[in-house]
Amino acid sequence: MSGKQIKLFLADGTPGGLTTAEITNWTGHVLVARRSDLADLLNRDEAQRTGAYILLGEDESTIETDRCYIGEADVVADRLRHHHRDKDFWNRVVIITSKDANLTKAHGRYLESRLIALATQAGRVSLENSTAPPVPALPEADASDMDYFVSQLQIVLPVLGINAIRVPVASGQARDANESPLFRLTHAKLGVDAQAQQIDGEFTMLAGSRVVESWHGVGKADSTIKAYDTYRAQHQQLVSTGAIAVGSGPGTLTRNVVFSSPSTAGAVALGRSCNGRREWISSEGTFGDWESRGVE
Repeated sequence: MSGKQIKLFLADGTPGGLTTAEITNWTGHVLVARRSDLADLLNRDEAQRTGAYILLGEDESTIETDRCYIGEADVVADRLRHHHRDKDFWNRVVIITSKDANLTKAHGRYLESRLIALATQAGRVSLENSTAPPVPALPEADASDMDYFVSQLQIVLPVLGINAIRVPVASGQARDANESPLFRLTHAKLGVDAQAQQIDGEFTMLAGSRVVESWHGVGKADSTIKAYDTYRAQHQQLVSTGAIAVGSGPGTLTRNVVFSSPSTAGAVALGRSCNGRREWISSEGTFGDWESRGVE
């Protein structure tokens, strides 16, 4: 993959404050802000334009998942004022507009539809949208331009720590030389036989992996109990969403699942704590060995 130059500007000079993001030679413009900075955000030119927006907040019912609402507006500021009054969950907002101010209402609706579809496919957030609007008809050239626009958003947003539309890359679709070998984690007594790869920089357990049907680890120290509770909740969440299919015997992963680390993936698979860098093994050695390749 060729390199990308992304320009970030901290409007108030502080990390986590109003931040703008652009890609060289891309017409799009992204503005991220905390809800506490909404008054300053609404006074900016970008908020007066036509575009799409994403509201993000913590989902207290799940582990490592945000609640998310995606919308569009002729004047984004007007819609955000409305959401400030009627939606309590969000604490961060992303405004997506165009530097040349050429986005129309139809373009905004196209963006909204595509972003909702990608967020659904990615499965990384709990969507607050009650409907998934169909993609509106655009002239062929405009639709092509907007699809490219969305592809650049899929690069920019993760750089800002926003993974709502970051669709996991399928195994075997390597993007660069850093694609990992296939790692395996087994436990014959438990019936565990899981496979994983680091794909697009994320540790991903692959569909078809067999994992424990229920999480059984028990900790003694307070810190261990807290960690085990987190693993158990994550396993239960995957079962409740259908990502782990359970029946008689081990559970089966129905789709690729991204984890924050190989140790977390291993713990969910085994039902106990796991040193992922040692226990995930490929034909080339452990995951830790692969991570350390070329390091003297």
